[in-house]
Amino acid sequence: MKSSVIRLGYGMALVVAIVYAFVTMRGPHGVSAWNEKRQEIREIEQRNAELARENQLKREYIERLKQSQAEQEIEIRKRLKLVKPNEKVFMKRPGE
Repeated sequence: MKSSVIRLGYGMALVVAIVYAFVTMRGPHGVSAWNEKRQEIREIEQRNAELARENQLKREYIERLKQSQAEQEIEIRKRLKLVKPNEKVFMKRPGE
């Protein structure tokens, strides 16, 4: 008699634990939240990779500017909108 009561108690505890686990996993902090976090982490990792590529390209461009006078002159003229004497400049309207 005593052992069957103990077995029944263990069985009920097991059922309660399973129900609790099921409810917890389906709740707002369960599997769906975990999947959302994994997706968010993937997106952030992709963005970090893109930014690392951009940084590398900018470093390479800066190196080219350091080593090439012609490249420096082109960049300066482009940013400051400078023109050499007797040079023709064609301007394009926006949207064309």
